[in-house]
Amino acid sequence: MKVALAEIKKINRLRPTLAFVLGSGFSHILGEMDVAAEISYAKLPGFPQPGVAGHEGRLCLGRLSGTPVLVLSGRAHYYEGHDLDRVTFAVRVLAAAGIRDLLLTNAAGGLNQKFAAGDFMALTDHLNFMGANPLRGPEVPGLKRFVDLTDTYDARLRRQMRRAARVSGVRLRTGVYLAVSGPSYETPAEIRAFARLGADAVGMSTVPEAIVARQCGLNVAGLSCITNLAAGRSGKNLSHQEVLETAERVKPQAAALLKNFAKCYGENK
Repeated sequence: MKVALAEIKKINRLRPTLAFVLGSGFSHILGEMDVAAEISYAKLPGFPQPGVAGHEGRLCLGRLSGTPVLVLSGRAHYYEGHDLDRVTFAVRVLAAAGIRDLLLTNAAGGLNQKFAAGDFMALTDHLNFMGANPLRGPEVPGLKRFVDLTDTYDARLRRQMRRAARVSGVRLRTGVYLAVSGPSYETPAEIRAFARLGADAVGMSTVPEAIVARQCGLNVAGLSCITNLAAGRSGKNLSHQEVLETAERVKPQAAALLKNFAKCYGENK
């Protein structure tokens, strides 16, 4: 971790307290950012290289709407064969770099009957159905093993996201995100079961990062782009191509939402 941290500090003197992790379809926000410096994950020891379309694999430092931010463009996934220590390694580095507030974004399938493809959802809570926990294993010196997840997703950051949505003219849903390991999509029977458990959206990321972020003392916000309706809801076969196409269609709204969130954060820090 020390080597990766040193490499990040070397590329620029900017020291943001806000960081974004960009999931599928969110990387275009970099075009709206005043990037001061960037570095490939390949040059950061411990950072796994993403292998999924829509995940670039680079770290950027700069300003978004005038607010200093650190952006991770792309993430590695559990389903790619990485263990959760590797998947969440970047979050531990962010905490060591002085990040205090973390926005995790993702593409998700919509379970809630009121949701439509192209909607956005601020996470209020999650269900971990990945079959693993990133805190499993040796205790991390100086950090709690038994982490309280009662308020995983910070209410203050969610209020700022709501304000950003109003300013952007974007309809922002709120709900519970359920994480599965993937990479296969869920069956219609699984989707019916997940909905009965209280899930509003389902995806294959975010939860491990949120758990580790809370262990490290970071405040967490979560934002899903509902890129498709979950299995059995639309009558169509599911594909990653549909995810990318929906993300492309709503990228102006996503960009406005993230830009105004950064602005609200800077004004209310």
